[in-house]
Amino acid sequence: MIVAIAKETSAGETRVALTPTAAAALVKNKLEVLIESGAGSAAGFEDAAYIAKGAKVTDRRTVLASADILLQVRVSPPERQDDYALLKPACVVIGFCDPLGSPKEIAQIATRGLSLISMELIPRITRAQSMDALSSQANLAGYKAVIMAAEASPRIFPMMMTAAGTIAPAKVFVVGAGVAGLQAIATAKRLGAVVSAFDVRAAVKEQVQSVGAKFVELALETGDAQDKGGYAKAISQDMQRKQAELMAKVVAESDVVITTAAVPGKPAPKLIFAPAVEKMQPGSVIVDLAAERGGNCELTVPGKTIVHDGVTIIGHLNIAATVPYHASAMYANNLVKLVAVLVDKDGKLNLDVTDEVIAGCLVCHRGEVVQPQVRQALGMPITPTDKPAPAPAATGDGHATNQAAIAGGTR
Repeated sequence: MIVAIAKETSAGETRVALTPTAAAALVKNKLEVLIESGAGSAAGFEDAAYIAKGAKVTDRRTVLASADILLQVRVSPPERQDDYALLKPACVVIGFCDPLGSPKEIAQIATRGLSLISMELIPRITRAQSMDALSSQANLAGYKAVIMAAEASPRIFPMMMTAAGTIAPAKVFVVGAGVAGLQAIATAKRLGAVVSAFDVRAAVKEQVQSVGAKFVELALETGDAQDKGGYAKAISQDMQRKQAELMAKVVAESDVVITTAAVPGKPAPKLIFAPAVEKMQPGSVIVDLAAERGGNCELTVPGKTIVHDGVTIIGHLNIAATVPYHASAMYANNLVKLVAVLVDKDGKLNLDVTDEVIAGCLVCHRGEVVQPQVRQALGMPITPTDKPAPAPAATGDGHATNQAAIAGGTR
């Protein structure tokens, strides 16, 4: 069976779905690996490294036409008709595909007869932890967000006591304590900042404190703000406004604010408004990890860095791709673990739709959309009439990646 990797076509995407080390793991499991020439170059992996690990490097047409399983970082959009025309009807395509945000595109892919697996919908269960690409990429996004903020800030992060005087540490405020938020807290703390954080889920208070931040208590009646998967639930617009009002004072006193709150398939909640930004000191920085969903800050311009009233607002769309070497390595490891579930001991495809991992992330199968939430978004009956129904998928954090977050914090 052939596992294929094509060069990414999304603008600004520097990651690759498989590294040479990961390719070697697949080859060891009796799989043939085809790589499009140059697919890994932007991430620091040259063709020769793949060949040395047992993979074959060839042209794009051959890669696509040969694939039994096609691994991608971002699944090509339906307008890439030339790509989809080359794929075998039974090919299994795996990658980030924003199924809840782009259901119509998913329906178009289904008409090709392909099986599509969404990395955003990997179930949040113990067995699937090693396949959780949202978390692996969010970890890096949280780290890099702090580095970007430190570079953009005219202040240093640590306290310094020198003969020339004492420099106070920077104040960093992180909104959302999911994977990205917790990594941002830990990174800012390591750089010497004084860090505080907020999340609508009171249950994460201990996690925030365990990585060195003060948990900001707001007088909010959040009720049951956490779902059974451990994610924050979306809150009402009234609650968002009240939350923003209460956070405004903390925002105004912060040198750096990093926001991570988003809801899969929906616009990111607005939590920081212009008046709060205008009360921040000149030179302050906001890094909005929810920019791909419109941003948590009212002033965020997705894909751009702007300065408003002396405050720098960074709206980068794909922060994990700014560290493509390690982002690719982590993502490739997630994929290798997933592929192991899809093939048997002889290296043959075994797409078992009753397996809880596959059922959770399988979006299209045999020409039909099968994922319940996507079917609902398309106005289709929740359960396909002639196929087994996949188990409900865990709500992902939109990667956004992909990378993409949940209300109250990136996974």
